[in-house]
Amino acid sequence: METISNIFHNDPLPPLGARANQSIKLRKFIISPYDSRYRTWETFLLVLVVYSAWICPFELAYLRNLSWKVSLVDNIIDSFFAIDIILTFFLAYLDQKSYLLVDDPKRIVARLLSMLRLWRLRRLSELFARLEKDIRLNYYWIRCTKLISVTLFAVHCSGCFNYLIADRYPNPARTWIGAAIPNYRSQNLWVRYVTAIYWSITTLTTTGYGDLHAENQREMLFSICYMLFNLGLTAYLIGNMTNLVVQGSCRTRNFRDTIHAASQFAARNQLPGHIKDEMLSHICLRYKTEGLKQKETLDSLPKGIRSSIACNLFLPVIEKVYLFHGVSFTCMIQLVTEMEAEYYPPREVVILQNEAPRDVYILVSGAVEERVEIDGTEKVQEVLCNGEIFGEIGVICSIPQPCAFHTIKVSQLLRLNTAVLKNIIKENSDDRRVILNNLSQKMNQDHRFSTEVMEKSLQMMHQHFGEYNRCSALNQDNEKNELKANNGHSMALEWKRVTIHMYSQRNKRPEAPLAKVINLPGSLDKLFAIACQKFNNYRLTKLVNPEFAEIDDITVIRDGDHLFFMEI
Repeated sequence: METISNIFHNDPLPPLGARANQSIKLRKFIISPYDSRYRTWETFLLVLVVYSAWICPFELAYLRNLSWKVSLVDNIIDSFFAIDIILTFFLAYLDQKSYLLVDDPKRIVARLLSMLRLWRLRRLSELFARLEKDIRLNYYWIRCTKLISVTLFAVHCSGCFNYLIADRYPNPARTWIGAAIPNYRSQNLWVRYVTAIYWSITTLTTTGYGDLHAENQREMLFSICYMLFNLGLTAYLIGNMTNLVVQGSCRTRNFRDTIHAASQFAARNQLPGHIKDEMLSHICLRYKTEGLKQKETLDSLPKGIRSSIACNLFLPVIEKVYLFHGVSFTCMIQLVTEMEAEYYPPREVVILQNEAPRDVYILVSGAVEERVEIDGTEKVQEVLCNGEIFGEIGVICSIPQPCAFHTIKVSQLLRLNTAVLKNIIKENSDDRRVILNNLSQKMNQDHRFSTEVMEKSLQMMHQHFGEYNRCSALNQDNEKNELKANNGHSMALEWKRVTIHMYSQRNKRPEAPLAKVINLPGSLDKLFAIACQKFNNYRLTKLVNPEFAEIDDITVIRDGDHLFFMEI
């Protein structure tokens, strides 16, 4: 529940794309409004704001000569506000147009309204806005508390100001309170305050008993202004209560209904606590991201503009992914335009181990753990960094996902559908070989995969993408040895396909029927061994290219080359 609450109270979501990882570096001596220490200071000031807003009208109206105790308390509170005013000049604020923190001192100073004491009441409004979204509290009672607080504050201020007008009037007998209580100044403070609040409430509710009414022009003018204000206040209260009783705030209400339904579902089906928390966290984060309307904005734009935005936001991220190292720019554009950005809350399961491959994910910001279940115990293998891809082995090799992936904190991921990725790979033959080679090298360096698993995965991968040939079955034993070696020098995993020929010294020409297409092994010795199996009636001594240049290094052979074996 603490994690769910933090989704609303922590820093705003990072922007889409590579810029999400750019740290916010404020100028020296500038304070971030999202700093935890400043948040604590704000909470402390809220208590002082409530006290100050209530006591200021009261002191102005009833306490002409303040006692030293009241003065001391006021001075202490004013000192805290003075400190806050100074801090305000060094406090960055969030620009509502660019959603960037502004740390320019000149622009910060322009917000002088923050120095007004009563203007600090806006903090209470922000507090109520957060409480309304806190699923631990009842939405109905939070709204009612807010409306009652607004009403009581209006009644308190109007009663104090009306008494102030009467108390400063030259003829006490011609005042609204002097007409009812001739010696009202000799009465105790409680009687005078209750009388003023009584007048304020009867005027607010338009009851108007007639026992307390304006006696002079000052009071008449104030009563007119107060009744006009009451028209707006009454409309505000009736409108909010109607909205609250009938339907509530539609979006927030739907969010809370979804939370309630998810909680009931978890309780009814006796789900573990961590699964329930994952459900609620996902719903809370979805509510927050829906408010940004990012997906709606992108969907409303033409495809060309969406492609330009995607390239600007995500292309720097895609270029860091090992799987796409060396692919063409055209392939990059095709990949980036098909990706969708998504946010995931902390401890969210993105991919389950052994589940059917559906999507590939790229981490833009946040953190993701890679976990593997061994002997019934799930262990963390590594923590993925920004710009890393996961889920690609299961998708490209068409095997169940070998690992599980869980978010550690709020993370932004790029999701690419399996079918879309495979189609892009198939359509780009040159890039296909690069991508498959990158994946083969990745799996070759991963010691967690056994030889049998790697061989089966690679065979399925190349069969699916048309890069695996039946003739490779003849040299599977050699490839197994290469996989077991796993020393970083194996060439078999590059899956170069070559055509070998038997060049007959007797006929001085290549024998057309004796041409075979094979996968290139990791050494010349193994290549000669394969050729001896293919051409068992010949004694092979030399390997040359079509220009009859002798080949003595396996690494100079390229994919698609024609190789000629010569006999004694």
